[in-house]
Amino acid sequence: MTGKWIKSRWLWWLVFLGGLLPFVFLGVRIVQNNLGSEPAKYLVEFLGEAALVMLLLTLSVTPLNRFVSGWVRFRRMLGLYALFYAGCHVASYGVFLVDWNNLLEDLYKRPYITMGFLALVILVSLGLTSNKLMMRRLGRSWKRLHRLVYLAAILVIVHFWWQVRSDFTEPLLYALVLMCLLGFRFRYFSGLLGGGR
Repeated sequence: MTGKWIKSRWLWWLVFLGGLLPFVFLGVRIVQNNLGSEPAKYLVEFLGEAALVMLLLTLSVTPLNRFVSGWVRFRRMLGLYALFYAGCHVASYGVFLVDWNNLLEDLYKRPYITMGFLALVILVSLGLTSNKLMMRRLGRSWKRLHRLVYLAAILVIVHFWWQVRSDFTEPLLYALVLMCLLGFRFRYFSGLLGGGR
């Protein structure tokens, strides 16, 4: 089933502007000087969570497309938003929280940073190969490469989980959402050489 409204221009703009809402929300809080007692930490965590939400929304496109076709047109946009917020998350961490003298040591001594770094490498790879030119050049390998988005999502959840010290409610909720999405896609993983994301 295809809804004509899914192909409409207004919906494309609605999704596009919706992807900017976390950035706008954060900008308003910065202007209001309302980032809590630890502004740098809040900034880094907010951008990281925005990236995770966008990544889960990207993975939700395929299940939605099974019921009403046409949602797939938004997958690349949402994926690039996930990369954008992940990049902002890492950049803010690098500017405000990282000790550059111990960066390499942190990468292997703090497993949650390692998980986050690996997830970022995957997201960057997927972002660089998300255009039609790379789809044509990579052929079937493109689909295999872009299935790594599921691994990236798992790594992000682990990254989030390992840095939480007391209240695991949020990472648990995100993990449950990811498990549902993976469960929906599980039967497609048996044929790694065929099918779509």
